[in-house]
Amino acid sequence: MTDYLNNISAKLEIIKASEIIPKEVRWLWYPYIPFGKVTLLQGDPGDGKSKLMLSLAALLSKGEPLPFADEEEHTEPMTVIYQTTEDDADDTVVPRFNSAGGDGDRLIFIKEDEKSLTFGDDRIREAVEKYHAKLLILDPMSSYIGDTCSMNNANETRAEFNHLIAAAKDTGCAIVIIAHMNKAKDTSPLYRTNGSIDIAGAARSILAVTRTANKQNPAERYLVQVKSNLAPMGSAILFEVADKGVNFLDELELSAEDAFSASAPRMGRPNAREEAATDFICFITISV
Repeated sequence: MTDYLNNISAKLEIIKASEIIPKEVRWLWYPYIPFGKVTLLQGDPGDGKSKLMLSLAALLSKGEPLPFADEEEHTEPMTVIYQTTEDDADDTVVPRFNSAGGDGDRLIFIKEDEKSLTFGDDRIREAVEKYHAKLLILDPMSSYIGDTCSMNNANETRAEFNHLIAAAKDTGCAIVIIAHMNKAKDTSPLYRTNGSIDIAGAARSILAVTRTANKQNPAERYLVQVKSNLAPMGSAILFEVADKGVNFLDELELSAEDAFSASAPRMGRPNAREEAATDFICFITISV
């Protein structure tokens, strides 16, 4: 039936640029998370992605400004929809949200007892519109992209993302998808998105969490922007994973590549310069 519909000729319709009313992009958190678009937040398991988003959700639920946002920016309390298959709401998600000081009336969940939620599920749009949600969080991507979709197939992933992109555009809701990264640690963070590169292409903003090299505080993390289609790249944010959510510490002039290089072990053989430096240090040490 789908093939039949795709083969039906469509009537040609055009629209002139002069007939389109330009509008500015609205931001939930400039320049990291735009309204009406899909954002990807990726990182390795256990690096605090979910805690980070729940801490942001807690701030939004109370109408408080997000970290390092414009001081004059004031928002009303917002409703957030949080969907996850990795943590239970009663013993993990809600306690974390409460610990971060969130308003429990502003965090809602779409029940999946009878049917699992996917990107193309009409309940997403219905819930956003009915409860005027400003942020939807899907955690993790692999659970919500759909059982029949191969994440390595560009055509299939783009088709699924198009449902979500349309829902975000039509409702104005910011959608954040949490995803695990692949194991290619020696490549650019942009290419560590799990699955087809078209997934990275579909997102308007890509954020990533990685551990810092600070061995004195293993709870420290960097939040970096890997991709930004709608604004200049944002500063890196240093934060700390804590019992009550996360503590935002500082803004840093640090690229995603540098952040990941600082936290990753060196791979492969040292180059000639590094070997010469090592030999010199050994010589000095022995001489002394």
